[in-house]
Amino acid sequence: MQTHFAFGKTGLTLSLPGGPAYELVESRSALPLSDVHAALGAALDAPINSRPLRELAAGKRTAAISVCDITRPAPNSLTLPPLLRRLHEGGIPVEGVTILIATGLHRVATSDEINVIVGPEIAAKYRVVNHDARDFSAHRSLGLTRRGTPVFIDERFMEADLHITLGFIEQHLMLGFSGGRKLIGPGLAAQETIKVIHSPRFMREPMSTEGSYAGNPLHAELLEIAAMARHDFLLDVTLTKSREVSGVFAGEPVAAHATGVEFLRTTSLERLSGLADVVITSAAGHPLDLTFYQTVKGITAAQHIVKPGGKILVLGECSEGIGSPEFALKLKDFSSNELFLAGLLDVPVEVDQWQLEKLALVGLKNPIYFYTPGADSSQLGSLGKNAFSCAEDAVGAVLQGLPSGARVALVPEGPYVFARVDG
Repeated sequence: MQTHFAFGKTGLTLSLPGGPAYELVESRSALPLSDVHAALGAALDAPINSRPLRELAAGKRTAAISVCDITRPAPNSLTLPPLLRRLHEGGIPVEGVTILIATGLHRVATSDEINVIVGPEIAAKYRVVNHDARDFSAHRSLGLTRRGTPVFIDERFMEADLHITLGFIEQHLMLGFSGGRKLIGPGLAAQETIKVIHSPRFMREPMSTEGSYAGNPLHAELLEIAAMARHDFLLDVTLTKSREVSGVFAGEPVAAHATGVEFLRTTSLERLSGLADVVITSAAGHPLDLTFYQTVKGITAAQHIVKPGGKILVLGECSEGIGSPEFALKLKDFSSNELFLAGLLDVPVEVDQWQLEKLALVGLKNPIYFYTPGADSSQLGSLGKNAFSCAEDAVGAVLQGLPSGARVALVPEGPYVFARVDG
């Protein structure tokens, strides 16, 4: 049996041996919209629980728009033009608009990547800037949340008259679903804020996981942060497997995002009849599998459909290697799931520890295997013992010892697949 997985820009085809009972778990979605431009216009002119965007812009001179960075396939070049046009119709000039790339603690976007993120015409005409979470002086203090999180948000966003986010909604390993409030915190937050919202206090909450929304404490925390930053307006979309727009949601941020999440739930959830003995998944290909850091999302998404003790194999190109220097150092020193998790308690939070924390929490229950050729096994600490330089060898290892008819779930689009087991 041959199956094609999302991997880098071109994909990876695996030849799978006979014996197991393979189940292809593909992403589901609504059909692509027949007229995206009309849908965008309608959403901006008749938004959810909000006045039309051009009315919100009336009487204001500046607007800040937070957009996803290069690791997300958000269709900004499609959604930005009608949004910008309505800002201008409301009286905000071109020079009054700042587009901020919500990097969080990811690296800054290059000039070429900015052209990809917003489109070359917008990049040439508008002020497009990178957020830098490590530059504390570039952030405004907004006080503490009710749970005590210190909130520092990019001053360039805060100084604008109108605050807008532009994103897309998919399942997320901590927040339940991406989009909306995430474009402010952590997207435009200082690392002093990001560290707290990624501390064990939130990471080890059972509800801080994929698909969890109303009861997710991290979601609630980020809603409060976004409200403190005066999140005025949101434009989010949902995407099909081929990354066409399937839904458009604009308006008051809390209500519009919740509407988009419910739409995604009802159109994208894939139901399985039972847990798998093995899951072979991907990190969703380019741009999500640029680094080993991002491949963790494929692993955490797979945990919901595999038996306790069942193996997980993740496939990620990792063309940019491991990730941040802080993450790379922690990964290289990783000795075991138990020791790593214990070592995070009652000590200051360090940058990017949370991604490895999420991986270790899965590793307590499930052996994890890797085909991540851009990340050498010598860089992976004790995880390197299950890392392979050949995809066929990785498949052989993860299938080894399975009885005939064992259930093997194949997830070609990795974390873009929202799957659960009935019951």
